[in-house]
Amino acid sequence: MDLPTLFSASGPLARAFEGYRVRTEQIEMAQAIQEAIRQASTVVLEAGTGVGKTAAYLVPALLEGGKVIVSTGTKALQDQLFHRDLPAVRDALAVPIKVALLKGRSNYLCWHHLERTNQDATLLGSKQEVRDLSLINRYIHLTPTGDKAECNQVPEHASIWSRVTSTRENCLGSECKHYNDCFVIKARREAQDADVVVVNHHLFFADLMLREEGVPELLPNAQTIVFDEAHQLPDTATLFFGDSISTAQLLDLLRDTLATGQAQARDAANWNDVLAPLDRCTRDLRLCFGAQMQRLSHAQLGADHPLHAAIGQLKEALMHVREVLDGQADRSPDLAQLHRRSDALMQRLCAWGAPERANEPELCWVDVGTHGVQLHRTPISVADVFKRQRLGLGALETALDEEPDEDDIEGALARNAELETLPWLDEDKPGAVDPAAAAGQTEGEAEDEEEDLQALMAGAHDVPATSTRPASTPSHKADGDEQVAAAKPPRRAWIFTSATLAVRQDFSHFTHALGLEDAFCQSWSSPYDYGAQAMLYVPQQMPAPSDPGHTDAVVDAALPLIRANRGRAFVLCTSLRAVAKAAERLKKLFAEAGDPFPVLQQGDAPRPTLLEDFRRAGNAVLVGSHSFWEGIDVKGDALTLVVIDKLPFAPPDDPVMAKRLELLSQQGGNPFMEHQVPQAIIALKQGAGRLIRSETDRGVLMICDTRLIDKHYGRRIWQSLPPMKRTRVENEVVAFLETL
Repeated sequence: MDLPTLFSASGPLARAFEGYRVRTEQIEMAQAIQEAIRQASTVVLEAGTGVGKTAAYLVPALLEGGKVIVSTGTKALQDQLFHRDLPAVRDALAVPIKVALLKGRSNYLCWHHLERTNQDATLLGSKQEVRDLSLINRYIHLTPTGDKAECNQVPEHASIWSRVTSTRENCLGSECKHYNDCFVIKARREAQDADVVVVNHHLFFADLMLREEGVPELLPNAQTIVFDEAHQLPDTATLFFGDSISTAQLLDLLRDTLATGQAQARDAANWNDVLAPLDRCTRDLRLCFGAQMQRLSHAQLGADHPLHAAIGQLKEALMHVREVLDGQADRSPDLAQLHRRSDALMQRLCAWGAPERANEPELCWVDVGTHGVQLHRTPISVADVFKRQRLGLGALETALDEEPDEDDIEGALARNAELETLPWLDEDKPGAVDPAAAAGQTEGEAEDEEEDLQALMAGAHDVPATSTRPASTPSHKADGDEQVAAAKPPRRAWIFTSATLAVRQDFSHFTHALGLEDAFCQSWSSPYDYGAQAMLYVPQQMPAPSDPGHTDAVVDAALPLIRANRGRAFVLCTSLRAVAKAAERLKKLFAEAGDPFPVLQQGDAPRPTLLEDFRRAGNAVLVGSHSFWEGIDVKGDALTLVVIDKLPFAPPDDPVMAKRLELLSQQGGNPFMEHQVPQAIIALKQGAGRLIRSETDRGVLMICDTRLIDKHYGRRIWQSLPPMKRTRVENEVVAFLETL
């Protein structure tokens, strides 16, 4: 049965899905993906809301056979694919395939850490943690998966989870006595045996090849790799190809070392005395800066900044702890793991500020938070390294050039030859990196989903190559032909899809970022009738976005619309400061006027809770920042007004962005039009996409930034949005909303 028949009104999909509609765009997209799979090629496909891209890639992927990896932007979509979409399509097609869900290790209960927490229950921080621990102790004996998401009685963000799950840094691996019962290992083995594996982007990059602890690789056996929500990939890849070290990681090391040292090596040292200097030096890093949060490049610090001396003292203190742990590492697996952690942290600390590699520009910068500091070493572009991995060039380069020192694990971590001569670096103990920490995140999607990716991505010589199609393999000298033939990777299709990848049919912003110049690109517009269903409103006489009174003006301009709409609105801001200010003003104005609209503010509760409260209320106003701009699906009358305060240009204090713009300018490009504007368009399209989610949805998109009208680049931006009816007259908008 061909694809048009499968997607027809009388086909199996129509019989399986209630309210099914035939979409020409969906059929064409499925055909493009089928051809890519058969040709083992790379495609970049944009599908507007309503095209049905999930079925468009699942149907040909399941029919063509071979192992399939589907990577999503969030764990929420990951769960939706595994529990709802994939089983439905599989049953409709009647194909006998095995499906597996694979998450990062922090999503699975750890027998070892649960056991330790039960033994040290007196260290729990609250009565709530004690109650949650009791629930988890009952749950672990009932669950076959150990997935914490299935333990509904304990909230996802409860503090107890960090005590009873593992990280890459504190996992004992095969030395753990619970290894055979490990939920992480079980999940990976199931993924290895499955025909279709659902992961998220962070985990894909972290576990590009599942080779840790002897677990067979997942990726080399995959014939098709699908990235849904692919617009997130450039940022995710940047995080994972960089290095970082944070005061939070050091404090975690201190906490774990104190607990383990006193429990397993009390006679070896006075652990409080051993750790006190490191504790003091770690906290001193934050004292090098003022009270405000800021981000500064290494060059901006200047030669006489107190941070440099503080890092020197921190190295000495960490060196001392490392030496003490070295002497005790043989006493237990826990102490050995702490020794390896101190090694890895020392490597990253020494790598920060070291000279960058000339052929791969990087930036060392510091992120100063409210309570801590993060030191980052970030690649300015990931295009070359991602392209090498996609086309399977990393291992070939190593074999042909015979430069293993540059491509081994330590070389990938250290990033400079200086590190290899330091006295504390044991050659037989390669360090590990924490790519998720490069995002400055300690929780969320990136949390603890890193394994040994950095070495892999740098082209470690012991890692098999990966590729798409033979034509992508470059020619080499004749004396290397035999090595090339031996290392030739399998054919593989790469599918990149999202609702927001192009700027007026131009994919170059996305393809250049990931080195996808060889990809076939195509876009399909949404089948929805935006001209009848939606209205774009840009209010008049708004102050400039940089004006201190802009946020108040946004709220004041939106107030008549919110009242006409009876709540049911999202107010999306480009900064957390604006979120707080807008929410405060809305609450004040509603209270003064006696308006019955609840105000839900990002940060008051986890995102799923806020969304559930929004749907339940029926007349609420939700004020949020970037986490609410995408991945939110509120269909029907619950959401009919989306207010966006400003065009979402990247913040001007972003050192990595500034460096990218500088290099682009040096190459003769136009940084603003070639990078900043396309990036803002993609983000704006995501925010605008929250409004119309079905054929029957109606609503208003209000953008409170007159640059959309006044600036020469404004036309390019609004022309990239869905073709809504446009107006600048408030009364027209109010009248439209009153009909909803």
